Amino acid sequence: MSGRLDFASAVATGRGDDGSTGLLFDDVRVQKDDLRTEAFGTVDEAVAALGLARAELANKEQYGVLSPGFGTLDALILRIQRELFVAAAEMATPPEARHKQVDGRTRVSAEMVAGIDQILRDTEAALELPREFIVPGETRVSAALELARTILRRAERRAVTLARQDDAIRSGRVLPYLNRLADLVWILARVAEQAESRSATTARVGGPHRTTRKKAKPTQSASPEGSAS
Repeated sequence: MSGRLDFASAVATGRGDDGSTGLLFDDVRVQKDDLRTEAFGTVDEAVAALGLARAELANKEQYGVLSPGFGTLDALILRIQRELFVAAAEMATPPEARHKQVDGRTRVSAEMVAGIDQILRDTEAALELPREFIVPGETRVSAALELARTILRRAERRAVTLARQDDAIRSGRVLPYLNRLADLVWILARVAEQAESRSATTARVGGPHRTTRKKAKPTQSASPEGSAS
């Protein structure tokens, strides 16, 4: 049963007491376990997990132990978090309101996908990557990034399911964006490890460790619409 609050709140309304939630643009409500809600809700989880990594970097900076090897990783994470709000907005839009979307604000743009590709290309070129499956947990920052990566993969799976019933999602850019972003976040976890002179631990006992060829600093080139830059 949906109710109304008997007090003023800037956040709560009570309308979701019946297990429903509102979508963007139109007064359309769906169940909170709807495929669409699952998709954009999982993106929200990824944003929070990325926040753990960014908070850990801020903590290191506060106590003067932030390695120069992290480069602009904190700014890049914030940029990704903001872009994920765009991806979530696209999936939170009902089909009948697609015409109200704006690239880079409520719909993933070509520039956003190209921006992720550019950062992935530049950052990967600066690393010698592990050639085996690895076990997360070398550092707090890299572990938080790995957590975010796995959540992004779940968001991608939810989006794939949603795309079966939403032509705009299937033909749009949110699926390529989530796929490539998850790859990038895996790379950034390796950057975080190597910034603190740690090597990835392989899943195979006795597996080899890999080291960097040179200092890896994530870039922010090809700034897409809706980014922090």
